[in-house]
Amino acid sequence: MSQLADKPALSGASLRGDWTRTRHSLTAQSERYLWTWIGIGGREFAGARPLLLVALFVALGLLLLLNLALGSASIPPEQILTILLGGEADHLSWTNIVLKFRLPKTATAALAGMALGVSGLLMQTYFRNPLAEPFVLGVSSGASLGVALVVLGSGAVGGALLAGLGLAGDLLLTTAAGAGAALTMTLVLLVAVRVRSSVTLLILGLMFGYFVGALVSLLLYFALPERIQAYINWTFGSFSGVTSAQLPILAAFVVAGLLLAAALVKPLNGLLLGEDYARSLGINLKRARIGIVLATALLVSAVTAFCGPIAFIGIAVPHLSRGLLGSSDHRLLLPGACLAGACVALCAAIIAELPGNNLVLPLNVVTAFLGAPVVMLVLLRQARGKL
Repeated sequence: MSQLADKPALSGASLRGDWTRTRHSLTAQSERYLWTWIGIGGREFAGARPLLLVALFVALGLLLLLNLALGSASIPPEQILTILLGGEADHLSWTNIVLKFRLPKTATAALAGMALGVSGLLMQTYFRNPLAEPFVLGVSSGASLGVALVVLGSGAVGGALLAGLGLAGDLLLTTAAGAGAALTMTLVLLVAVRVRSSVTLLILGLMFGYFVGALVSLLLYFALPERIQAYINWTFGSFSGVTSAQLPILAAFVVAGLLLAAALVKPLNGLLLGEDYARSLGINLKRARIGIVLATALLVSAVTAFCGPIAFIGIAVPHLSRGLLGSSDHRLLLPGACLAGACVALCAAIIAELPGNNLVLPLNVVTAFLGAPVVMLVLLRQARGKL
């Protein structure tokens, strides 16, 4: 009894101080365990993984050259380089084909692949769901509603589009899709500010997509058959509709979204083990959530407005990047998803064009055929490694 009386009483401040020191110690240990778990220790990070990024960059350069060379008329690679360097090709028509048609289409495919790959990675990390995709927030649904209102719901405008306005019709469709995507992006950002739970945000995005899908279905039900066909053609997706004048606008949105995503590397790595762990690291979850949603909305709205709803790349590329790099560190995954997304999109563009043929396959059909087996092989390989 006397021994207990001799010991000083512990105050609340002292207990809080001990708990704070213990929590910081546990947090530091957990952070070291996290880096070990996701495989970014010093030796591993300095090993072969950066070389894989270099290999992806080289593959991207080769695919860019192939996209410029292959098509209904094949052009020799040396002639492609001559044209790009400002020289004169052996045939004048080759210069027009490359600069006016194939170069904008190739750049669009690369930008769209980068945007969809990175936005898919952001969504899968934030929602901690391997099936999350860039369109889960409903931005694509908003763009689809804008196009549906123009093509299906308007009288003279819809008829003029089907009559073949060419560039003016494409600009009108792009504007309608951009307006729908921008409106949806604004609503999603307002919801992201007020809602704390990522699960709630995911469900709200899905419900909004279903609601907008119902409106589009209603428009389709009462539309004329030829207008239904015009809308379906837009939903197939295409990299060929972006002109040289529109390309800088698309590039500006994509670059802005990619830079914002690069600034979120630390919050993304913290979110790998959940929001509670990220909060214990001192990460401002509200700011991170708004940044992730804004970056995704910028990337997805730009691609959907200019290219249509390109499916599957956003869900497939993050898995492909993790399988290739063997890491979950976003310092590697962000550039990896960026390069891999561009490569996948360029491969799909080559296959869709059917080199040597005048036929063009629907882009979304090609992305599904190309991406599904790759993702299944990667996931099966990972599952076999865990057995």
